[in-house]
Amino acid sequence: MAFLPFARPDITEAEISAVVETMRSGWLTTGPNAAQFEQEFVEFLGADAHAVAVNSATAGLHLAFEAIGVQPGDEVLVPTWTFTSTAEAVRYLGGDPVLVDVDPRTLCIDLEDAERKVTERTVAIAPVHFAGLGVPDGALTSFAQRHGLRVVEDAAHALPTLNEGTLIGAHGHDATVYSFYATKTMTTGEGGMVVTPHADLAARMRTMRLHGINRDVFDRYSSKKPSWHYDVVAPGYKYNLTDAAAAMGRVQLGRSREMAARRAAIGARYDDAFAGLPVTLPAHAPEGSSHAWHLYVLRLTDDAPVRRDTFIQRMADHEVGTSVHFIPLHLQPYWRDTYQHAPEDFPVATAQFQRCVSLPIFSSMTDDDVEQVIGAVREILG
Repeated sequence: MAFLPFARPDITEAEISAVVETMRSGWLTTGPNAAQFEQEFVEFLGADAHAVAVNSATAGLHLAFEAIGVQPGDEVLVPTWTFTSTAEAVRYLGGDPVLVDVDPRTLCIDLEDAERKVTERTVAIAPVHFAGLGVPDGALTSFAQRHGLRVVEDAAHALPTLNEGTLIGAHGHDATVYSFYATKTMTTGEGGMVVTPHADLAARMRTMRLHGINRDVFDRYSSKKPSWHYDVVAPGYKYNLTDAAAAMGRVQLGRSREMAARRAAIGARYDDAFAGLPVTLPAHAPEGSSHAWHLYVLRLTDDAPVRRDTFIQRMADHEVGTSVHFIPLHLQPYWRDTYQHAPEDFPVATAQFQRCVSLPIFSSMTDDDVEQVIGAVREILG
């Protein structure tokens, strides 16, 4: 039996052909494919918005926080249950991420705990739509409005996720940031997208995306008139997406609903197969919403015959790769030591971390792959 990795990108000949065509075109850096990708992305969302293609979601978070004006000493509410990039992008600007515990059912940010963490320095909240399940938008919007906070959504897991009837990214929050990393629901290899309804924020992010230059590189190099002059108006960054990556992204975007449907089918098969085992199954989306199933996270219960780390090793022995999402930030040395966090400060995240394991769920899995995972889990826990 061949080893089944935790994740594998779903790449077809269409993506390969699009990248090869781009390479043959002579336009390798940000160009016509990137511009078209941005346009097609907002059309996909059905949003009256602007999209800014970037080379990673981390870059997108940094641009978004910079554009809304996060400054040294400002505080941004961030769930402890996330990848470090959500918090580190705040630190890039000298701000302080204030870690918040999570809801025990969804593992998304606990707005009741967030309420206790708001201070006069709090300027924004960065909800993470964990695993592809949306933070309820009505509650999020009410919370932000009540405290006068900007909202930057970390939607790295959440394409395409319906949240209370609307795709995440189309609710009108200040910025929504997606990841197109190799393991995500769609990929450009490395890459991301920021969506905002605000023209001024989009303009700022476009400027800062490429060295603080006030003219788009595609505009300068595609113009048939002399267009060499530009102004550097800020100390910007190097966050643009290549055209080859954008070409791949355009194909993946066109396949995204098909790929999402396959992930959902795998999730449903897992739910049926693991019912009755000593595990807590992943939370499902409420009526009117949907789950992108970027991750399928099991949580072992107290009566499981093995603990989480042993389970992971046993799965590897059965030729199945797994992972853990996430090691909460308050347990990570930098965040723990810098902000003097203790495990008991985040009781839900601390307890759930000891139980959780992510199983393979990717759209290129075959039915045999799915049954290999199920067989291994049932052998260990049944």
